Amino acid sequence: MTIGIKRKLTGVAMAAVLSVVHVPAVMAESLSDAMASAYKHSGLLQQNQALLRATDEDVAIARSRLRPVLSYAIQHGWTDPTSLVSNDDYWETSATLTAEILIFNFGRGKMAVEAAKEVVLATRESLVGVEQQILLRAVKAFLDVRSAAENVQLQGNSVRVLTQELRAANDRFEVGEVTQTDVALAQARLAAARSGAASAQGSLAIAREEYKAAIGHMPNGLSTPPALPMTAKTLDAAKAVARERHPDILAAQHNVAAADLAIAISKAAMKPSVVGTARTTWADRSTFPSGTDSVNSSVGVAIRGEIYSGGLRSAEYRKAVAQAEAARAGLYQVRFGVDQGVANAWAQLAIAAASLEATERQIRASRVALRGAREEATLGSRTTLDVLNAEQELLDAEASRIAAQSNQYLAAYSLLSSMGLLTAEHLKLGVVTYDPEAYFNTVQSAPVHRVSPQGKRLDSLLEALGKD
Repeated sequence: MTIGIKRKLTGVAMAAVLSVVHVPAVMAESLSDAMASAYKHSGLLQQNQALLRATDEDVAIARSRLRPVLSYAIQHGWTDPTSLVSNDDYWETSATLTAEILIFNFGRGKMAVEAAKEVVLATRESLVGVEQQILLRAVKAFLDVRSAAENVQLQGNSVRVLTQELRAANDRFEVGEVTQTDVALAQARLAAARSGAASAQGSLAIAREEYKAAIGHMPNGLSTPPALPMTAKTLDAAKAVARERHPDILAAQHNVAAADLAIAISKAAMKPSVVGTARTTWADRSTFPSGTDSVNSSVGVAIRGEIYSGGLRSAEYRKAVAQAEAARAGLYQVRFGVDQGVANAWAQLAIAAASLEATERQIRASRVALRGAREEATLGSRTTLDVLNAEQELLDAEASRIAAQSNQYLAAYSLLSSMGLLTAEHLKLGVVTYDPEAYFNTVQSAPVHRVSPQGKRLDSLLEALGKD
């Protein structure tokens, strides 16, 4: 029963390997295809796009506070002016229409709009950062599946070779050329190879599940990755691009600008506001003895301010100053971290290239050594252990090459990410990218939903986003 289960699991694993590496080129999924699919199907990206649209509305909210407010109130009640006079109580129905508009508040309202815009720009850059995370995860998932599949094949070949070595050791033991020790060594190496093969199959299953989570579907034939992407000629050039393009730096810069505006807003909040008001009230006292209606209207300008608010405004100002200082310190930390990320990715790319070159030489030398060990073993000058060690050296070298190839590609794309260039637009993935301007331009003027022409366009846009 156990043997049957093992055979079934091995068959499933080999089918997975074949589905990854042995598929016609027409059907094979490229690295660009995988990244494009990850972009289109990422729930994390859609979540942050929705958060950006919510932030866009803050601009509309801030702008709406600069516009007139028209409100109404309708009342109906019973009044008894005095209990000493009989029949002087009455029912009254009144309706009041009030219009109020901000005339002047020392620029506080306009600065609030500008601060909201800075937050929108920071959120857009954060969205770019999320896009980079998604695409880098897709690259890693693609490379991990290919590496895992190649390791399964490599370990399977090792099992077949060591099976032949064990058979040969048994044959030589039968004729007295080797001892039982040689046979036991071959058996031990074969058992270790089978353990390695099982581990490789498990790693492939894990890599396939990660691929599904990152890309949106199971891998079904992955083509050889293309040439390494263009990055930068020097480390200093890479850092210069990162300081100019990295979304974390750009987002931090916009956060600093928003924090500076918040200081000015909190300072202006200590000053009065000038507000214009207009009010019309109609009252019906049909049950009043005189039975009269009345209409009262008033127009005026009011200056509103606070004499004492318990230290609230001063605390808000100090808080804004502290938050601005924190934002500047955060910008410094982000710049430092981006520089470090670029340097680390640059070093990893150099390490991977050197490692790949070294493993190629190691493989060539190990193949020569293995051929020599086998020939010398037939002449009796080498032991079975020598042959097994030579085979293990070659296996280790080939496994190191697989890892080095994957690390080189991952380091190259990590360098792109650290420079702020790992985006669908820069990589030309051929997907319809999200346009943050479309929604913002529709709502920034604070349209009245389902009333104004802008509101109708907003409905159409929201419907299209929902369908996508």
